[in-house]
Amino acid sequence: MDALLLPLLVLVALFIFAGFLKKSKSATQSDDTPEHGYRKKGPLFTPAERSFYGVLLQAVDQEKYQVFGKVRVADLLEPQPSRNRSQWQKAFNAISSKHFDFVLCKIDDLTPVAVIELDDKSHNQKHRQKRDELLKKICKQTDLPMIQIPAKWAYKTEALKMMLVKEIDGEKMPEKAVFQSKK
Repeated sequence: MDALLLPLLVLVALFIFAGFLKKSKSATQSDDTPEHGYRKKGPLFTPAERSFYGVLLQAVDQEKYQVFGKVRVADLLEPQPSRNRSQWQKAFNAISSKHFDFVLCKIDDLTPVAVIELDDKSHNQKHRQKRDELLKKICKQTDLPMIQIPAKWAYKTEALKMMLVKEIDGEKMPEKAVFQSKK
């Protein structure tokens, strides 16, 4: 019986050792090469966002402010610290995969001063309205102005400039002044 036990133990040890080698090799490969392929998606902005971005750059005082696009909400805002880790994680998860269309930051230290959401037709969907309400609530709690602008075919640069100045200073301006009417 001892003659059979020793080869059996050696065989089991070899299988275990082979398993460790395989696990070790797959762990190093997953760090170097993804198992699933990736590809570029194309332009960062939709055509409507790109058009608005051009007008926004003209409207912003570029000596004072920098404009960033597609910034993750969780990179600007975070839940208040809490002893209840589960509550904090739930609040973080609610914002972690969302982004703002545009963020206006002070040029000297890149502190955010306002966020801009360009509302296209997708914002009429129930889940988008729920998302927008959450972001409005969070922005209000954190005193970060959130400017929602309906997507249009054209904008008045000067009116947008006035709106930004007034929003940053805490005064509201009628949004209809920002848009050009169709002829």
